[in-house]
Amino acid sequence: MKQGTIYGVGLGPGSQDLMSVRADRLIRGASHVAYFRKKGRTGHARSIVEGLVAFDAIELPMEYPVTTEIPFDDPRYNELLAAFYATSVAQLTEIADAGQDVVVLCEGDPFFYGSFMHLYTRLQGRVPVSVVPGITGMSAAWTATGQPMTWGDDIMTVLMGTLPEATLVEHIAQTDALVVMKIGRNLDKLRRALARAGREDEAWLIEYATMPQERILPFSEAGDSVPYFSILVIHGHGRRP
Repeated sequence: MKQGTIYGVGLGPGSQDLMSVRADRLIRGASHVAYFRKKGRTGHARSIVEGLVAFDAIELPMEYPVTTEIPFDDPRYNELLAAFYATSVAQLTEIADAGQDVVVLCEGDPFFYGSFMHLYTRLQGRVPVSVVPGITGMSAAWTATGQPMTWGDDIMTVLMGTLPEATLVEHIAQTDALVVMKIGRNLDKLRRALARAGREDEAWLIEYATMPQERILPFSEAGDSVPYFSILVIHGHGRRP
């Protein structure tokens, strides 16, 4: 029997009409649809495709065993997630071995800081895997500001707010254009790093880019907390005619 294919489908930043034609086609025609979610939640990826999934499609929610309950540098964190990914891969492989395709919904782009990558590396050599790229959240965020992100020879850096403060300061100070993701609990640390790098007045905060509750404001006006879907950008100002 011919094996089915596992499709990692990028959904883009959150607005259905920013998905690719290929992504739309695969989702509408899927007999099996898998997606990540936090236990007890619908899952943001599943919410994005509401109304597109066939009524008779088999849905496979993959529930994270842990998100922020324990630090990511705790050995238990990797152990729990490794076991979770192994179980998910076994489930997807079983379906593919039975000749069925599976669409795995991926927020943003599947190969850009996403959970699908952990499935992809484990599925390699076991079943056919195909990846459909998507618009990244950071692209949606800088577009929302109405300003070009990079010019000429600008160097752009993408940082995670989870990095040590000293590392954040170093890279913020050295780059031309900047994107910072995973702000959340790292807000105060990021605020200090921007101040130490002397760039706090250049930074913009974009919340819920492309979603109905989208908000754009100078980072200096951010309150004591920010939503999960928040991205910081500093625009480049490089060479131009």
